[in-house]
Amino acid sequence: MYKLLKKSGKVRRGQFITPHGVIETPVFMNVGTLAAIKGAVSSIDLKEIGCQVELSNTYHLSLRPGDEVVRKLGGLHKFMNWDRPILTDSGGFQVFSLAHRRKIKEEGVYFNSHIDGRKIFMGPEESMQIQSNLGSTIAMAFDECIENPSPREYVEKSVARTTRWLLRCKAEMDRLNSLPETVNNKQMLFGINQGGVYDDIRIEHAKEITKLNLDGYAIGGLAVGETHEEMYRIIDSVVPYLPQDKPIYLMGVGLPSNILEAVSRGVDFFDCVLPARNGRHAHVFTKHGKINLNNAKFELDDTPIDEECDCPACRHYTKAYIRHLFKAKEMLAMRLCVLHNLYFYNKLMQDIRDAIDGDYFEEFKAEKLRLWDGRA
Repeated sequence: MYKLLKKSGKVRRGQFITPHGVIETPVFMNVGTLAAIKGAVSSIDLKEIGCQVELSNTYHLSLRPGDEVVRKLGGLHKFMNWDRPILTDSGGFQVFSLAHRRKIKEEGVYFNSHIDGRKIFMGPEESMQIQSNLGSTIAMAFDECIENPSPREYVEKSVARTTRWLLRCKAEMDRLNSLPETVNNKQMLFGINQGGVYDDIRIEHAKEITKLNLDGYAIGGLAVGETHEEMYRIIDSVVPYLPQDKPIYLMGVGLPSNILEAVSRGVDFFDCVLPARNGRHAHVFTKHGKINLNNAKFELDDTPIDEECDCPACRHYTKAYIRHLFKAKEMLAMRLCVLHNLYFYNKLMQDIRDAIDGDYFEEFKAEKLRLWDGRA
């Protein structure tokens, strides 16, 4: 259940009540594709850095270790020792990212595994069954993520198929949640809005899926080739046509500046691999924008990454030391920078929530964008 606590213009501050705890929104979900954050960050670490929701990948976990294995071990929460909410994506993004390895049909998608090349089939029912075995708090509907730009005729056909798939997802989840052996029979379902960069297709699709009264709604197929301006235009167009009494999730986005802009347009949920991926390559976020710790100017810098940051890396280590770790190819370098970047994102969301509560979000947003100066 989504509870709207405050609204100022389009900006929303809420709580999403789930079987695994209350999510304070707006929220950034920390991406742990294979039930772990890349960069040697544990579920215990996630609590220390303020993570509310962990996100795992349906397609990848179905291959390794296998969703049946996870089910036999008590579900994803028990498997990875995480008692807070988990969202699992549907495998739909792999329809996009593994384009050279897949064939889309009405019944679903035929893949070749990126691990060993073996043939895999995933349709709406299979995606729901895998996510049910994982026992995540929130399951995402199976959809096609469309490349931007794509021809209008293809987008129309794809969106119609995604709607048919959503109906099948809902029916299968209802069935699975009714079974006594289901890991989490209170599993929630989010539908996904698609339509490329075509405002009218997006709006019609939003109207159609709203009729299904799902637990939440996502805006998918953005940050996949379009400009930031196009992305913001689509969010502006679609959000008014999604249910205002349900959480709205912008998938795969993104930069801190993107998050601020999307919050100002009414978005509640975010996720992105960017903070962890950047951290593994020595790129860290600070109050003044992003810096690269591999740069020679940090060789003798005995200050933390960000002097105002309270993350484990900034509390205990200097830029010079972390730079040395990268040069020496020590795993600790990645771990510290991933911890810092995820803390930065989680703290940013807390500061956003505080700003909305305190009626100063617009001033907060303007000041952050000025400090980052586009460099983040």
